[in-house]
Amino acid sequence: MEVDAVLEGLWKFLVEEYTKKTPRSRQAFERARKVLPGGVTYHIRYLSPYPPFIERAVETKVVDVDGNVYDDYWMGHGAHVLGHSPRFVVEEACRAAAERGTHLGYENTLAVEYAELLTKVIPNVEMVRFTNSGTEANMYAARLARAYTGRKYIVKMEGGWHGGYDSLHTGVTPPWRGPESLGLPEDFIKYTIVVPFNDINALEDALRRYEVAAVFVEPVLGAGGCIEARREFLVEARRLADQYGALLVFDEVITGFRLALGGGQEYYGVNADLVVLGKAVAGGMPGAGAFGGRSDVMELLDHIRNPDPRRRSFHGGTFVGNPVSIAAGKALVSYLARNRVLYEESNRAWEEFKARLDRLCEEHGRPCWATGAGSMIGIHFTRSRRPWNAREARELRWSRVVERVANLYMRVNGILYLTEGTMHLLPSLVHTSEQRERFLKAFESFLDTLEETLKGRPWA
Repeated sequence: MEVDAVLEGLWKFLVEEYTKKTPRSRQAFERARKVLPGGVTYHIRYLSPYPPFIERAVETKVVDVDGNVYDDYWMGHGAHVLGHSPRFVVEEACRAAAERGTHLGYENTLAVEYAELLTKVIPNVEMVRFTNSGTEANMYAARLARAYTGRKYIVKMEGGWHGGYDSLHTGVTPPWRGPESLGLPEDFIKYTIVVPFNDINALEDALRRYEVAAVFVEPVLGAGGCIEARREFLVEARRLADQYGALLVFDEVITGFRLALGGGQEYYGVNADLVVLGKAVAGGMPGAGAFGGRSDVMELLDHIRNPDPRRRSFHGGTFVGNPVSIAAGKALVSYLARNRVLYEESNRAWEEFKARLDRLCEEHGRPCWATGAGSMIGIHFTRSRRPWNAREARELRWSRVVERVANLYMRVNGILYLTEGTMHLLPSLVHTSEQRERFLKAFESFLDTLEETLKGRPWA
């Protein structure tokens, strides 16, 4: 595309500015390439021409090895809903490690207390099991749904990311079919049906054609670009799941404790049969995962009721329920339960922020559209209309490089987020109004630069 060739010129200028600011990050990346494949610990953390290497994080900011300070809009992949390392969370985690041990390998009352708390604050969750990650939680939830229904098929959304679990590791990126990784045989996903997000007709067609065990859906599409569900889509998904005998599973790894204390169920007023948690469920500590739901479903994990291992659904893990992760999570969720007003204030502030972003897009001739719900914000450089699913977000793009250029522009201006292929933000509930103003000012400057560079509006 001609427009992309022009934007590459802006890209080269920004690279020069970035390399001047980050020489030590460049050196760190050159070292990393020798011992880490691709020079990173996780491929989405790579940012061109090389990522900033972060030295420390403080509240809602991060500082790189060159001393550059960034407003952080990624917040540990969305794990830090109250900012980096809230003191009361760190204190509880340290106390648990010092007084109880880092990992007991036996049952402990702290895990029981936390499970009791989760069943009180999350709608329709009567029983809980802890895991070591959101990926594990999705894996066990899928297995449990199959065990409960006696069915094989799972429906997921295009663009939906549920971790690296084989059965759900498809339909994340175009062409929306087939394995998303080498080494993943087609047979491992042959019972997974992928449909567009927010498309109730496609969902009903899948449920009609296949004997579906579970429908997996994020209340707000995360990796697909922070695209919110239409409430009627979730309402109809609930009705259709009941009609066709499937379980409705909400992947609340991101939306849990973020949109509301009770997550997407509370925010949208729609009930799920099973809920998958991650990230914030461990208070920002590693070992963040859990799944829960109706007791009649969860009891299929009960080895006392079902002593034959072939007549129950398996769940386990060496580090599940460890005191450090449990103490940190319990401290965070307890605090949020006592301070629910934070959600009202945060959601109001971020909805206003999203509206102002959208006005900026309108004032600049609509090169982009804002999406999202609460403190989940997406910005999509699409032609003609805002996207309602990941397919539209990809197919309506007017440039293949503008998101990468935008990411570097914001980086140079002290704002950091992932990824450079999708402009989606996961700020905390405690980001300040000053930070929001800085972002809006920087983004408006980017849109001005975009118009000046392209000498027109090629997206019109």
